[in-house]
Amino acid sequence: MIRVGIDVGGTNTDAVVMRGREVLHGVKTATTADVMSGVVQALREVVAGAGVTQHDIAAVMIGTTQFTNALVERRRLAPVGVIRLGLPATSGLPPGSDWPQDMLAAVPLHTRLAQGGYEYDGKTLGTLDADEIRRYAREFASAGLRHIALSCTFSILNDEQERQAAAWVQEVMPEAQITCSSQIGRLGLLERENAAILNASLGPLGQEVVAAFQQALQDSGIQAPFYLTQNDGTLMSAEQAARFPILTVASGPTNSMRGAAFLSGLKDAIVVDIGGTTSDVGVLQAGFPRQAGVAVEVGGVRTNFRMPDVYSLGLGGGSRVSADFQRLGPQSVGYAIHTEALVFGGSTTTATDIAVAAGVARLGDASRLQHLPAEDVKNCYARLQQMVWLAVERMRTSAQDIPVVVVGGGSILLRPELQGLTLVVPPHFGCANAVGAAMAQVSGEVDRVLRLDEIPRDEAITQVRAAAEAKAVQAGADAASLAVIDIEDTPLAYISGNATRIRVRVVGDLRGDLTAKEQAA
Repeated sequence: MIRVGIDVGGTNTDAVVMRGREVLHGVKTATTADVMSGVVQALREVVAGAGVTQHDIAAVMIGTTQFTNALVERRRLAPVGVIRLGLPATSGLPPGSDWPQDMLAAVPLHTRLAQGGYEYDGKTLGTLDADEIRRYAREFASAGLRHIALSCTFSILNDEQERQAAAWVQEVMPEAQITCSSQIGRLGLLERENAAILNASLGPLGQEVVAAFQQALQDSGIQAPFYLTQNDGTLMSAEQAARFPILTVASGPTNSMRGAAFLSGLKDAIVVDIGGTTSDVGVLQAGFPRQAGVAVEVGGVRTNFRMPDVYSLGLGGGSRVSADFQRLGPQSVGYAIHTEALVFGGSTTTATDIAVAAGVARLGDASRLQHLPAEDVKNCYARLQQMVWLAVERMRTSAQDIPVVVVGGGSILLRPELQGLTLVVPPHFGCANAVGAAMAQVSGEVDRVLRLDEIPRDEAITQVRAAAEAKAVQAGADAASLAVIDIEDTPLAYISGNATRIRVRVVGDLRGDLTAKEQAA
């Protein structure tokens, strides 16, 4: 099976062609202002370089930062109608109450509180009122809203009320795009609700980006189905990505970590991915990124959906160096490095220039750096190494030795040894993110609270595991290849009946026999 993996970053667009576990060819092109022309260019170059035809390609896997950028930059976000099912409780903290003001300005929220919801033990808190929900839907329609977020107290235990409310809203607003919080988040009303609202605000952009990728593939002569990579290092269909774009916001560093695991053969390691603008540092556990165990901020908003535990710092190949050589980044020349950096004939001193002047990297025209003071270069490069070392130490959870794998185009900035740490730089390190996308699998995750006085622990875990496996198969995984990569059971002391929260995540290979009907489902 021949796959194409693409990762669209802020500086570069990387692409690889793979046959099974073999990397046939990889390319790195500058990300273009309109993004898609750069994707088309990368596709054409990588397919030609691999010596295959467009008809040989069975699937295309894409990672993109476009949704992340939209949230961080507060642009191209839609107003959202929000209905929370929780009265008579929850009125003290309305939706959006913990959002930064600039995000509230970028995403106007039309919030309504409605009867409904569940108690922590699954008992009904309030009864849904169909007339109330339909009235709110009519108000949203009159305001011209098309993107709706529904949240409900403890809907992660029982999503029935969210599904019923969504059906009533759809009756009034047939064209509405509805996000239910139980489809995305975990336990924690505000964080789960926030994730649903952010997803709804990305609705128009999600449709636009998926359509643009489809057009880019058509322009490249590729008819194969395509998938987008999500935050946990696995795949979702293009149709799912259009509905749940929020699940892709951390796919860039995740792809790099999965690619690092594949290329190095290491299942447990610290991964440093150095790009043109930023460096991302994460931890591999059993070949997958360590998941964040607490609420994660996305664009300044607290959320609790699947996110890798990643530390990012503003250091990359295009990072600007201050005139006194005392600071590197976080500002970067980005994709303009090939015209802005000194070694390429530009006028801006970058981290790449420092690495070349220090004799670590070899590219461009080193003679253009002769005017840089040797002592300043030495001190600046030492500061660069210190920044990376501190980031690695920040992610370490024990004193135990663990390999450090360095990937990304900016890997050329580092020496093979970093303050006592031996760095592993695998083959094809420059396009590890695209390799991670190409080799991504399909996942299923279920997070439930069960009473162990009603069901034995082993049986409870088996029940949740079966639900996770069913979810993975429904998403396109080969049932024969499924494997459990994470089981977490946490006793909930504040709930009676020996209640335990059980979370199971499974992964499997993409099923190669998907029909066109299944792929569109």
